[in-house]
Amino acid sequence: MHNEYSANIYGINGPVVYVGGPTDFKMGEMVYVGKEKLVGEIIALSSERTTIQVYEETSGLKPGDKIYGAGTAIFVTLAPGIINNIFDGIQRPLKGIADKSGIYISKGISVNPLDNKKKWNTHITLKQGEHVTGGTIVAEVKETESITHKSMIPPYISGTVDSVCNDGEYTIDDTIATLTLDNGGTFNVTLSQKWPIRNPRPCRRRHPSSIPLVTGQRIIDTLFPIAKGGTAAIPGGFGTGKTMSQHQIAKWSDADLIIYIGCGERGNEMTEVLEDFSKLTDPKSGNPLMARTTLIANTSNMPVAAREASIYTGITLAEYYRDMGYHVAIMADSTSRWAEALRELSGRLEEMPAEEGFPAYLASKLSAFYERAGYVTNLNGTEGSVSIIGAVSPQGGDFSEPVTQNTKRFVRCFWGLDKSLAYARHFPAIHWLTSYSEYLNDLSQWYIKNVSDDFISCRNQILAILNQESSLMEIVKLIGSDVLPDDQKLTLEISRVIRLGFLQQNAFHKDDTCVSLKKQLLMMRTILYLNTRSKSLISQGMPISILKETNIFDKIIAMKYDIPNDHLELFDNYTQMINEFYDEIIIKNGQ
Repeated sequence: MHNEYSANIYGINGPVVYVGGPTDFKMGEMVYVGKEKLVGEIIALSSERTTIQVYEETSGLKPGDKIYGAGTAIFVTLAPGIINNIFDGIQRPLKGIADKSGIYISKGISVNPLDNKKKWNTHITLKQGEHVTGGTIVAEVKETESITHKSMIPPYISGTVDSVCNDGEYTIDDTIATLTLDNGGTFNVTLSQKWPIRNPRPCRRRHPSSIPLVTGQRIIDTLFPIAKGGTAAIPGGFGTGKTMSQHQIAKWSDADLIIYIGCGERGNEMTEVLEDFSKLTDPKSGNPLMARTTLIANTSNMPVAAREASIYTGITLAEYYRDMGYHVAIMADSTSRWAEALRELSGRLEEMPAEEGFPAYLASKLSAFYERAGYVTNLNGTEGSVSIIGAVSPQGGDFSEPVTQNTKRFVRCFWGLDKSLAYARHFPAIHWLTSYSEYLNDLSQWYIKNVSDDFISCRNQILAILNQESSLMEIVKLIGSDVLPDDQKLTLEISRVIRLGFLQQNAFHKDDTCVSLKKQLLMMRTILYLNTRSKSLISQGMPISILKETNIFDKIIAMKYDIPNDHLELFDNYTQMINEFYDEIIIKNGQ
């Protein structure tokens, strides 16, 4: 499948291939390189030279080999069959590749992105004589147990339905209706459409961020929330838990769909995602988690140029499902590897390097990616969102390096992972002093309306105690904790309860792995009530040592395990226990 025009290679530099003289190629056009028809893309054009980025291993190519134009930009096929699938960076299904060439990807292998022989049970929603525009839903297919796929008229096409088929079984290439276009042409409607990956899909209107993406992770939902349609970065050094944090969000968040992009990550991590997700049950529907998940695996041993494309492939798939009215969360793991691919290609192209060798356009590429997130009204009037959660892997955990710093400029939520917390087995290792969320004000009305009017004030009090602890620890490090007055010793004790009992979360405990907002609020109230009662005793002259002799603080830390998620009424017992405990101390010590 290529056009009649072609040209000859005159130079090869890794994944970058050059063609001399003027050609008929267009900027951004997809091309097929050499005898093996390697997939590539035109990335620079002049009358003297054409530069091509090849998405596959170029060993074996030589000057004089032919390059054929495809006539279109590099695109993805959008149709039923995307969910519960695993693709490489340019939407080639890894299962299809394995069936053809074994466990390693052969060069130039051509596999259909989606199964075009499978017949889908299709409910057609078009009616003869109806006028349709881009985004109009034409048919519904039960793609998996969790997702109903809504095939749509491609954007920028409008016309009147001439003929329409009955409900039945169709492949993604079968014509299910014909249109007479407004400009006089005809158009065959199928279950599939193609879309260039570097172009954002259009929407009718973008909305401000006012609904949270609830993840079930306390430090995220309570302290540093992300909105549906929002952007977040998870930066952290090696072993701090970036991938595991993304796994937790993918498993437990209230997004309808997850697109997981393994960009330059280790192959065993992608295997773990595949195996874990296929065994897990989706808590919302009871179906397998893979029934609402798509994986894009571009592991560290795959060609570098395809790593650069994988991010755009993932975001285009996400926008397509957003257009159906779904809320999609993208896990990009990791954008640092993507930036390193940009750096390598930039070096091959002999461009002027900027900071740390990254190209000068690193910031604009990052911003263009994160800008494709958002909560929107689609062309068909439905509402959907794309939320992007990007992991950043700064070398040596240095947050001042260019990828982390530029990412911070374009995301509104920053979950900074801390290696000292990770090494102390405190997970998630998100540090409350380096992290922030700019969505808090936008979401506060939602929390007041849907959870409780004191949710935000409880959150602010919890954060204030943690900040006080940080200031006090400076003194403690210098001269020890014995010199502190009792009220400040209490602050240290309560912040320990917050850190161990609230912020630390056990992914392997059935009740603690995912916690509802209601339970998060009741936990905060209990800790703050303990603080209030303790403060009043200390202000009456009770020494903190007497309070610490008892196990009340440890009992409150353990409530995250002791109270099942479906028995929140048990929190009343804790308030009662605190009251009884303090009444007993007052009587005992004659206060």
